[in-house]
Amino acid sequence: MLKEFKDFIAKGNVMDMAVGIIIGAAFTAIVGSLVSDLINPIISLFMGGIDFSSMYALLGDGEYASMAAAEEAGAAVFAYGRFIMAIINFLIIAFVVFMLVKAVNKTKKAEEPAEEAPAGPTDNELLADILAALKK
Repeated sequence: MLKEFKDFIAKGNVMDMAVGIIIGAAFTAIVGSLVSDLINPIISLFMGGIDFSSMYALLGDGEYASMAAAEEAGAAVFAYGRFIMAIINFLIIAFVVFMLVKAVNKTKKAEEPAEEAPAGPTDNELLADILAALKK
């Protein structure tokens, strides 16, 4: 069983997947910064200063100055702004991954040698076919 596990781990697909997961984790931090530091301020500017991450609905009694204060007090908070931000993050990540896959596929197509046209019959084969037809 240990040998089978070792063979499984040594396969190229598993190693490629591991590298992909590690790069994906690092990529998530980059996209998170892109969204929170660059895209959100632009969206906020065009929407009149709205900050999605601070949007919430209180699910109970009380008045709190911010979502952080409500959460610290232990109040039930419906943080729909965070959900909106998660959707924006997902859409950006999905688009960037799509563009990366598209670029990789384009590169792979360029690297693959063009398929050779099927070889036709040789001169000797043609002559043998003609001779066989004449003998009939």
